[in-house]
Amino acid sequence: MPQNEYIEEHIKRHGRRLDYEEKKRKRLAREVHKSSAKAQKLFGIKAKIMHARRHAQKVQLKKTLKAHDERNVKQTDNASGPEGALPTYLLDREDQKDAKALSSALKQKRKDKAAKYAVPLPKVRGIAEDEMFKVMRTGKSKSKAWKRMVTKATFVGEGFTRKPVKMERFVRPMD
Repeated sequence: MPQNEYIEEHIKRHGRRLDYEEKKRKRLAREVHKSSAKAQKLFGIKAKIMHARRHAQKVQLKKTLKAHDERNVKQTDNASGPEGALPTYLLDREDQKDAKALSSALKQKRKDKAAKYAVPLPKVRGIAEDEMFKVMRTGKSKSKAWKRMVTKATFVGEGFTRKPVKMERFVRPMD
């Protein structure tokens, strides 16, 4: 066991305090008030950074709530209908597409994203550039973004030599 995991080791051996869960719940409940007070006190660049972070959190929360609300909504599907004129007995029938199919598609996409580091590759497919590379920002204020870090397993030839790190456009992870 690494030397720095002594706290986890102690918890595993002796457990936690009996009031740990309640204290944790209360701390989480108070956190809102603390962050609100901080948002009112801060000014300057720190305030801008904090407000941007809070805005991003709110947007994410709204997206999840909206996705949850849309899960059971039924939508009419006009695109997948047969081409040309419809017979009269089919005119009043509407193809309904359950939003559950949409949410399951989203869930599947998330699963694919989570399983992208699984070792037995599930299927052979083309990989998007943003999935293959991570943008590395360089420069004093991290304003330059021409460098890419390879995030997937890559294979290079026998005579491969790295460029100087400063000039390297595609940084490969070292073994």
